[in-house]
Amino acid sequence: MKSITRFCDRMVQRYLPDAFLFAIILTIAVFILGMIFTDSSPVDMVSYWGDGFWDLLAFAMQMSLIVVTGYILASTPVVRNLLKKISTLANTPSQAILLVTFIASIACIINYGFGLVVGALFAIHVAKRVPTVDYRILMASAYSGFLLWHGGLSASIPLLIATPGHFLEDTMGTVPVSETLFSSFNLFIVFFLLFTLPFVNRFLMKSRDPLTQGDAHLWRPESIDGSSEETGEEKLAETPAEKLENSQVLSVVIGLLGFGFIVYFFVQNGFDLNINIVNFIMLFLGILFHKTPRRFLNSVTNSVKNVGGIIVQFPFYAGIMGMMVASGLSEQMSMAFVNMSNAFTFPLFSFLSAGLVNFFVPSGGGQWAVQGPIMIPAALDLGVDTAKTAVAVAWGDAWTNMIQPFWALPLLAIAGLKVRDIMGFCVLILVYSFIPISIGLLFF
Repeated sequence: MKSITRFCDRMVQRYLPDAFLFAIILTIAVFILGMIFTDSSPVDMVSYWGDGFWDLLAFAMQMSLIVVTGYILASTPVVRNLLKKISTLANTPSQAILLVTFIASIACIINYGFGLVVGALFAIHVAKRVPTVDYRILMASAYSGFLLWHGGLSASIPLLIATPGHFLEDTMGTVPVSETLFSSFNLFIVFFLLFTLPFVNRFLMKSRDPLTQGDAHLWRPESIDGSSEETGEEKLAETPAEKLENSQVLSVVIGLLGFGFIVYFFVQNGFDLNINIVNFIMLFLGILFHKTPRRFLNSVTNSVKNVGGIIVQFPFYAGIMGMMVASGLSEQMSMAFVNMSNAFTFPLFSFLSAGLVNFFVPSGGGQWAVQGPIMIPAALDLGVDTAKTAVAVAWGDAWTNMIQPFWALPLLAIAGLKVRDIMGFCVLILVYSFIPISIGLLFF
């Protein structure tokens, strides 16, 4: 196992390009594939690419705010001290890996955006506590928790098909979450991964040579050693403008207004913990916990430097999605798996097809819009449970996120790492997780 871990890490370090270059290579690959396997001309593919290029602007803003508001909240004294306190549960590298994986997984089950930020920020505090832990495996462990998101409470596909009026309601009706998220097959997968992933990641750490404290710091950005934390005394406010900037009253007033809306939102919508309300909560907690507008704005200034990769890369993925959908290439990929399926294997092949399409359409809702109209009629023709089919697509979407850098960007931005630093370990997590997911879909 040690040689396999070394091989995967070495191959990824040597051949996997930066996340931005990965997006460019995918763009070129889809452009060529679209011309080869569909009747699209080069002009058509260029048109599909350009037309779709800006379709993820709202989503890119949401993900940028996930990083910014997460950083703002984590840099407050209250949250920083809380994370430090929890991190004291880890005293050895093994305990660090186990703790980070479990906390990140629980957070991602609650909400995927929340989990990405909490996992990364908590891993940083644990790395300070246990300086000899392999920082790259620690961050890979934090990211591995994201594998569980589409089986959790923010799962976009199960929540969508449980909503009256969804676009496939005429074909499959509405499917309650009791048949998807709380089904026996989904719960088996979630709990199996939740309680075994920490030990898989610990095994990955054990399969590598032990690190000295000096070696461990080779991969670690200087910012996690506390250089970014506020120190020293603030300048005494003298002018009216400076007094406003340092006024706790203003922060309390706007913070209470924000929390008034949060209470109203949950009263009206129940426990709908979507990405917008998560961002809203973290933003206004940050305002309150920083106490003054000046401290809040200083934290904002430090946080925005982490979102450059998201802002630049998400439009390229939107362009890839545009080419995949408009050319019909995504439909051809899905149909190839449908055609080789029978009633028993269909959930597995739905999962595999979703894993493949996820490379090019790395969005749960967007992927369901592409694959749902193909997979659900095929499931009905074969007599396969439509709820299990939807969950299979959801797990396929989550599965290959382990080797698709799109969703790793927020975590990597916070961690100060590049995609190649963690993906070698994520390859092995991908291979392992195939086993329980397949068992759950085939035998439950």
